[in-house]
Amino acid sequence: MGTAHSAVHGVQVVLTRALMIPEESQTDDALTLMAASDSRTTGIHDDHASDPALTEDLALALLKRGDLSAEEVEQLIKNAAVLKSRKVRLALAAHPRAPRRIALRMIRELYTFDLVRFALMPAAAADLKRAADEMLIARLASISLGERISLARRCSAIVSTALLLDKETRVWQTALENPRLTEVAIVKALLRPNVSPVFVEAMCHHAKWSVRREIRMALLRNEKTPLACALEFARRLPPPLLRDILHASRLPERTKAYLRKELEIRGQGGKASR
Repeated sequence: MGTAHSAVHGVQVVLTRALMIPEESQTDDALTLMAASDSRTTGIHDDHASDPALTEDLALALLKRGDLSAEEVEQLIKNAAVLKSRKVRLALAAHPRAPRRIALRMIRELYTFDLVRFALMPAAAADLKRAADEMLIARLASISLGERISLARRCSAIVSTALLLDKETRVWQTALENPRLTEVAIVKALLRPNVSPVFVEAMCHHAKWSVRREIRMALLRNEKTPLACALEFARRLPPPLLRDILHASRLPERTKAYLRKELEIRGQGGKASR
């Protein structure tokens, strides 16, 4: 009886003191107070997490603690007052002790740009970040043009790959400038059958990406690559590599014929030089 009363009293002290502390130092002092209370009694985390008077700042402070158990995280989930906070839901989803079912539930409830933040959190589990990316991709068809452009600037490589296939030029042009976009992502986009001809031609002339060998090889496999660009890229590849590419290429037969002729000319030139 005395222990339970002490625990409840400890929570009340923490909350009362926290409300009197200036906002800029409230979080650190609240953590200190909670640590002191823990040394006197057990079960205070659990009581504190479920207390209806718990504030957003104190809930976030709790979630920064590495010693929270899965049970204590679940108590926070049951706290309807703090669960209204977008920051708290985001922190719950990313907490290493959050049970997977809870983390997935929180992820599903996140707004679009909170999903972006979660997917880029270094501490978040890789499989959960992948789930967040997949949810973002699933939402692309339902969000506005302005949101997709904003998303293209800051999203992960996985989402930016999906945005390269957007029908709006401004979206994929922005995605191309995303610092997280990789060469592999662009190659995957170029090999998609539904990639737009405008995107393919833009990649043929892009100052940054068109000089990459892997991207040129992908362009030589794409049936929408203009003949002049295909000839230029082919001349810069070793003949054995070009033959392998043409074997599996979707380029029109007319374009392949020009490239094979180019190979013959290069081969004859090599024999003459010997």
